[in-house]
Parts: sequence; structure tokens; C-alpha cells
Amino acid sequence: WREFYQSILFHFPQVSRLSFREKYRKIKWINDPGDFAAWKNGQTGYPIVDAAMRQMNETGWMHNRLRMIAASFLTKDLLIDWRWGEQYFMQQLVDGDSAANNGGWQWSAGTGTDAAPYFRIFNPTTQASKFDPEGKFIRQWVPELHKVVVQYIYEPWTMPLDVQRKTDCMIGKDYPSPMVDHKWARQRTLHFYKEASL
Repeated sequence: WREFYQSILFHFPQVSRLSFREKYRKIKWINDPGDFAAWKNGQTGYPIVDAAMRQMNETGWMHNRLRMIAASFLTKDLLIDWRWGEQYFMQQLVDGDSAANNGGWQWSAGTGTDAAPYFRIFNPTTQASKFDPEGKFIRQWVPELHKVVVQYIYEPWTMPLDVQRKTDCMIGKDYPSPMVDHKWARQRTLHFYKEASL
């Protein structure tokens, strides 16, 4: 992919600042600075996103699957411009490559050359249960959840209060409540993308 995206950047230099697919240049991004800060700091309330961001912030590296999950969450759950995430990743990643980073972000946002369709919106809960089936990665990078059992590790906000007390993890105090409802955010994103493509 690196060479492919280097070729794209060479032949279409405008992709460094614009969406490759022109119809998505009209997306009305929300770009909330508070939401962006929560995402950067791993405080979204979605454990897999938070674990991924904290790992990158501490080590300078993140697995490709996690990059896609984090990018999808930023662009499609929070409706923050892919360029914000692209720039932040380049500041943090030790293996950052401008062309590959740009291509990856545009793929996740659905605005690039061989992009995921705009309606492909990663569900952070489903992704977490599929790729971290025992919750080990989450517990490693989100220590607030280290006592939480698998039943609640992907959606800790569903823990009853007595379970929150037993695990020393009060949602909204020790670990944030989800900053957005994924199902609602998905519908909002579909509307914004359809509107941009008219």
C-alpha cells in the first residue's frame, strides 16, 4: 500500500490537502475541539478506541486494525475531518509515512481512491470483541478497566452499579461514559455523506 499511495500522491498532489473523491469535499465536518481532544487522549468511553490511542501516545505505534478503528471513530462517529487525524498520527507514529498515512485516513473516511464505502462504519464494540476476544489489550492500555470481566469490557457503561463498585470503575467518574451513541452517530454520518454527494 505504501508504494500505491506514494504513486497517488505523486500523480495527484492535491490529495495531501483535499479528498481524492471530489463529491466528498463538501462534507460538513463538525470538528469539535473537545471531541478531538478526548479522542487524542483515549477518553472516548469506547475501550478499544481508547486503548489504541493510549498505546500510540505512549509507544509511537499502533496496529493497522487499530488505526482503522480509531480513524473510523474520529471521522464517522465524531464527524471530525480526516485531516485532523492524519496530522495527529504523523506527529505520533514512529513509522509514519506521509503518503501511506494520507491514503489510510482517506480510506477510512471513505474519501480516497480505493476507499471503504462511506456506509462502512466500524462498530467499536464489534471490532473489540472480534479482535480482542478476552479484553487483554484493552486491560493493558486502559487500566481503569483491569477488573472488568469480558461480559462488560467492550461496553463498560452497561455494567450495573453494584458491578461498577466491585470493579472500582464508576462510569463517568473513573472511566468516561461513551461520548457518542454509535448507532445514532452512524445514522448522522450516513445523512452527512449522502448530503455531500448530492
